[in-house]
Amino acid sequence: MGSDSNSRRQFLQKMGVVGLGFMGLKTFALPGMKGISEVMSAPIDPVLMKSAPGYGPLLPDPQGVLNLPKDFSYKIIMKQGQPMSDGLLSPGKPDGMATFRLDDKRTLIIRNHELDNFHLQESAYGAGNFLLGKISPNKMYDVGAKGFPAQGGTTTLIYDHDKGEVVKSFLSLAGTSRNCAGGPTPWGSWITCEEAVYTVGGHYAVDHGYCFEVPANPDGGLVDPVPLKAMGRFNHEAICVDPKTGIVYLTEDRHDGLFYRFIPNQPWKLAAGGKLQALAIKGSPSYDTRNWPGIKDKKILVGDVMEVEWMDLTDIESPKDDLRFRGFASGTAIFARGEGTWFGEGELYFACTNGGYNMQGQVWRYTPSAEEGKPGEKKAPGKLELFVETTDELILKNCDNLTVSPHGGLVMCEDDPHPFLIGVTPKGALFKIAENTRFPSEFAGVCFAPDGKTLFVNIQHYGMTLAITGPFDKVVMEQEMDNKG
Repeated sequence: MGSDSNSRRQFLQKMGVVGLGFMGLKTFALPGMKGISEVMSAPIDPVLMKSAPGYGPLLPDPQGVLNLPKDFSYKIIMKQGQPMSDGLLSPGKPDGMATFRLDDKRTLIIRNHELDNFHLQESAYGAGNFLLGKISPNKMYDVGAKGFPAQGGTTTLIYDHDKGEVVKSFLSLAGTSRNCAGGPTPWGSWITCEEAVYTVGGHYAVDHGYCFEVPANPDGGLVDPVPLKAMGRFNHEAICVDPKTGIVYLTEDRHDGLFYRFIPNQPWKLAAGGKLQALAIKGSPSYDTRNWPGIKDKKILVGDVMEVEWMDLTDIESPKDDLRFRGFASGTAIFARGEGTWFGEGELYFACTNGGYNMQGQVWRYTPSAEEGKPGEKKAPGKLELFVETTDELILKNCDNLTVSPHGGLVMCEDDPHPFLIGVTPKGALFKIAENTRFPSEFAGVCFAPDGKTLFVNIQHYGMTLAITGPFDKVVMEQEMDNKG
């Protein structure tokens, strides 16, 4: 790095928020989704760090729900307890989700529901499970014990953009637990992740802590609940897939979690098994990336790039829930609550909710090797960069789910009782997109419709899914920002 970059980095650290990168950032397009032009990083005007214009200031919402910039609007398209097309109720606690193109007018959305078996008030089957008979026990991963089936799973929505409403909705995976995040695949499915490591006993009839695949099927009906056991059993959060290699990258929501990759035996056929590995910093075994006060490892600065290596893991079903401990002892790096992850163009991003000196959040960027997953990667390893780190909660607090924007940069959810949707420009400046003003609940599941014109997001603890529309393509970019300086 040259002296200009070092000076910029030192200044931004004093400002309390840092972010750089977006070299060659493009959207990872699902079928029907267009890519964006390459955007390059450049120095940020320091004055703009706390007031990057983005889409402009947030305006008070007359309904008192969601403050948005001028010319933006929202609609609540699904609520907890709302009847669905299959006769069940829309479950509560919607979390991670993704969209898939059906045609020019309709988008298919798959939502997770982060429910335990005691969340009866938020159940798809009603508070007394009185609708449970509508589904076959063979389609439920865990029928539970003592009359308490596992309440997690996924729902599928068909959203009509012309009508501005959901025209079909149904339960698509049943009997799992705490389905937190996940990620879309290039072959048109959603991988949903259990953020739980429950074992048989008590109210549970089977072990939990797995990933499951849910095809983007508009026809309705429940999928066969097949746990993808080769992808490991741990406190899963999210996944993303490299469309070139089919390699899956996975985050772990633990204060001392690992960052994983799964190399499938057959690309695009995850149920056929594969190899699970975890990231290590080359030359620095058992490295602590969290930047917390008092850690022995050298503080990582924003913009620092480290070469990585990947270590094989054993006993990946981890009946003692010690996979991360064994991995770290063998040399893997640890991260501070790995959360959302999304693949761009040749690179991926993942958030660590309480990373950084004041535990306000980090975003990492990983660029795979040209020989990723092959013997040649030892000579040309993948690279990990600290992309964003903040110590100022007025700018960013506890980043969680994120997505790559088709208009450049990222959009991130805050995990906080008073959350914002945060945009990150291609320069790395942060700005506010939306403010939750009524409901003390985190945002979750942020994702764009395939055409990039609608942004979907959940207000998790109140069971609501919203569609936000507006001139997303008019985000103020570098030149416009420089002119304002």
